[in-house]
Amino acid sequence: MQKGVETDELLGAAIKSLHSPQFDQVFSAWLQACVPFDNITTLAYFQSQPPKRLMSESIEPKAHENIDTVYLAGAYLLDPFHDLHIARSPRGVYRLSEIAPDQFQRNRYFLEYYRNTTMVDEIGFVSYPSDGVSIHVCLGRDSNSGLRFSNRLIAIAKRMAPVVASLAESHWDALNSTGTYTETDFTARLIGAVHQEYDISLSPRQAEVAMLILRGHSSVSIGLRLGISAQTVKVFRKQLYRKCDISSQAELFNLLLPLLGS
Repeated sequence: MQKGVETDELLGAAIKSLHSPQFDQVFSAWLQACVPFDNITTLAYFQSQPPKRLMSESIEPKAHENIDTVYLAGAYLLDPFHDLHIARSPRGVYRLSEIAPDQFQRNRYFLEYYRNTTMVDEIGFVSYPSDGVSIHVCLGRDSNSGLRFSNRLIAIAKRMAPVVASLAESHWDALNSTGTYTETDFTARLIGAVHQEYDISLSPRQAEVAMLILRGHSSVSIGLRLGISAQTVKVFRKQLYRKCDISSQAELFNLLLPLLGS
């Protein structure tokens, strides 16, 4: 009973502190009381500009060590949570392990960046304060506890999701975004950047396959996304690697990551 009283009081304090400098701290305290976490990261995603870090807290320093220099600089384009923003997925809570592509834990983004955060589990509350903007309140479990979120805590998070979304949408309602994001436009910009930087001419399909590889999709998954066979995907992959004079996903990652931010 005492626990319920505490969380209700914290929720009331969060509502009272909306649009004030105290909101972040009280909001985080309420979430911690309901769904204990090791780290929290709140990001705003936009249509035509990189995400903005709205607040973050962690016990383990590595959890946010490279968020500005790697993630916000361009690697966010490889992240499953960014896909939720692009797809305008419904308000709610999402678990990374359930939305990630089939080979996410084998891709270089996971191995080079995500694993370095020491994260073992992550859930994100998704909301939309205005057109073209989404707020992701992500709770993580990392090496500090080494524990995944239990089924009971996931169920609590799902019940809380409408309240979390309403608070986030109210507090950050002044955020706005211009322009639009489409994979076609992004692919065209990537092709231009690759040509300018490396004098390599990729076709639109080769560029699409490249990004899906980096996001952690298998040939079968890429084929389903693009409406082609897995064998055809393998042909495009071979063409891509030959044009770029590379032989592995790691080399593709190192080639393209510096260009994503542009």
